[in-house]
Amino acid sequence: MGFDLKEYLENKRKEIDKALDSFLPEPEGLSAPLFEAMRYSVMAGGKRLRPILVLAASHAVGGSSSVSMPAACALEFIHTYSLIHDDLPAMDDDDLRRGRPTCHKVFGEAMAILAGDGLLTFAFEILAREAVKERENSEKVSQVILILARAAGIKGMVVGQAVDVLMENKEVNGSQLAFIHQHKTGALIKASVEIGGLLGGADQNQLGALSSYGDGLGLAFQIVDDLLDIEGDQEVIGKPVGSDLEKNKATYPALFGIEESRAQAHEYIHSAISALASFDEKAEPLRAIANYVIQRNR
Repeated sequence: MGFDLKEYLENKRKEIDKALDSFLPEPEGLSAPLFEAMRYSVMAGGKRLRPILVLAASHAVGGSSSVSMPAACALEFIHTYSLIHDDLPAMDDDDLRRGRPTCHKVFGEAMAILAGDGLLTFAFEILAREAVKERENSEKVSQVILILARAAGIKGMVVGQAVDVLMENKEVNGSQLAFIHQHKTGALIKASVEIGGLLGGADQNQLGALSSYGDGLGLAFQIVDDLLDIEGDQEVIGKPVGSDLEKNKATYPALFGIEESRAQAHEYIHSAISALASFDEKAEPLRAIANYVIQRNR
């Protein structure tokens, strides 16, 4: 019987949602509006791709979900913060996210900014707590914090977003576009599998292979996102389509056309799966996720 990705994703989503709920502070007292805004965005659903990748990469090298789950949740908190800030009027100015009003539409711009700030810093608080609690693994957790800080910050997602904003209404070439996608989206996806592998006990060869897998997967994911902004169904993807074109943003379809973009996405997925050649059946979830990314409709 073949690997059932749908069942796997659903089971992992449930595990992750339960863990996210347990980590998030309950809204009470003067802090209630901030915590409500944080919860509203985190618990809105979504694919949970990044935390699932953490768990899948850990499993691929023989690790356990219990050790990797705090880092998986930290990845999702950082991803959610980035979405809250992306949706703000100063950025993408979107009204819908995951099929419902964006955080700033419900709680106001100021509280949305603070909810994003809160999730970003809370992610690192969770990891730091783990380093203190698990002293025998504190060095490993420190490496995780470094990988995540780089991927989320000025060498990763933040600089990718900055260049994306700066390149609006400008002509870009292939290398500039790849820089945006590798940093804005790819960095956090790559970090997810690196962190999962590290916490699962991967050796250097395995970490290198997981890193290569993450590179290919991250680029393919963003190209498919670009395509869905043109071809997607708003009811399915949960946010407006055509906004990239309207804002004249740098995308693969705008530069290469739809068919060439789709071909490039397939090449990146092939590269990602090939990077796992030395792994056994425990890496099957990672292989299946790569195929899912290229076929997804949201």
